Amino acid sequence: MSEPVQPVEPVKPVLIRGASVLGEHTADLLLVDGRVAEVRTTPGAADDRPEGTRVVDADGLVALPGLVDLHTHLREPGREDAETVATGSAAAAVGGYAAVLAMANTSPVTDTAEAAERVHDLGRAAGLVDVVPVGAVTRGLGGEELAELGLMHRSRARVRVFSDDGRCVADARVMRRALEYVRAFGGVVSQHAQDPDLAGPTACCHEGELSGRLGLPGWPGIAEEVIVARDVMLARHTGSRVHVAHASTAGTVEVLRWAKAQGISVTAEVTPHHLLLTTDLLATASGGYDPTYKVNPPLRPAEDVEALRDALADGTIDAVATDHAPHARHDKEHAFVDAAPGMLGLETALPVVATVMVSTGRMGWSDVARVMSTRPAHIAGIDGPDGHGSALEVGAPAHLVLVDPAGTHVVDRDASASRSRNNPWHGRTLDASVRATFHHGVATVLDGALVRPGS
Repeated sequence: MSEPVQPVEPVKPVLIRGASVLGEHTADLLLVDGRVAEVRTTPGAADDRPEGTRVVDADGLVALPGLVDLHTHLREPGREDAETVATGSAAAAVGGYAAVLAMANTSPVTDTAEAAERVHDLGRAAGLVDVVPVGAVTRGLGGEELAELGLMHRSRARVRVFSDDGRCVADARVMRRALEYVRAFGGVVSQHAQDPDLAGPTACCHEGELSGRLGLPGWPGIAEEVIVARDVMLARHTGSRVHVAHASTAGTVEVLRWAKAQGISVTAEVTPHHLLLTTDLLATASGGYDPTYKVNPPLRPAEDVEALRDALADGTIDAVATDHAPHARHDKEHAFVDAAPGMLGLETALPVVATVMVSTGRMGWSDVARVMSTRPAHIAGIDGPDGHGSALEVGAPAHLVLVDPAGTHVVDRDASASRSRNNPWHGRTLDASVRATFHHGVATVLDGALVRPGS
């Protein structure tokens, strides 16, 4: 993985008392020098903890490995009016994340080793999460000429994931070449599946009766599914890995199930908003034509949402990824068809998953750890003895999050650590809340509030 953020000051030991590890058993966790030094399954027992140890009461809280987001837009460089690496890192920490993958559609595009290293260095300077740059597949996201894939991988940023997200790599020959190239170093291409001939640049609403009634350009599910089907066949042909970004339809789930049954190396993510919100929201008094709910791919009907939930629960979809897409007000406050697509997601992803999947009995907390930490870290190539997604056991890196499973809360967009306010969850009551986040054994969030480095 790229070189992790290391604390400037010596890391003080932390004793987390009485946490429910993965919601399965209660233990005390001692964090020393950025690692889990002890796991005491007799909570509250007498101990000889190091002098100066900070004690954190975790009674009633669930301990999970620190979350990993495969799909974050941090906007810097180029659109610091919407987000910066620092503000996005803060939002990530508040949401329980220890690592985020920063997408390449910045200005300039992250398509060179120098650009990738700049994002990497900005993440280290922020010091709250490991910011892992995603490299562009094609130069300038133009879809024609491959970017500096090998040089980005060999850079200090150690790029392993490549994506033109926001645009589809529509040319099959270019996609094949990219898959062949990254195979040499175990990389993966993350595809924004949107056939431009079936869903053009103005497409913004799921194609159906509602899009016709609202007069909005339709974005049919088949425009996603044909690209996913093509790409899994290219992955089989090249022996390489393809990742499907923000899967949104039941048809995509069918393709993924078939491909995995064939042994094709394909993984997929789903966003929190595609797990909960439906296109019917655009027809309601509260959501009608509200550009907050414009996202790409668009919100889909209930039957697609149900298929995505089932696929996440049974492992057909590997991970939850936020597609955190901050926008300045002047980019969102337009007519629906003209507004920028995207929603905030870092601070609310875990509560949305808790609301949709845990509170309904579809998943347990160990499953949440799998889809929001372990699998994302493995897909991104940032797992391992010094990486992310590890079980909370002795010797593991001390990346973890403490969650209050009973802590329902009402989302307030004005309380966000993000620089932007395009929050689709504003005013909604969601289950569970992040109470603390630890990154390399350092608290970045305590009692639900951000802890700045050095404070």
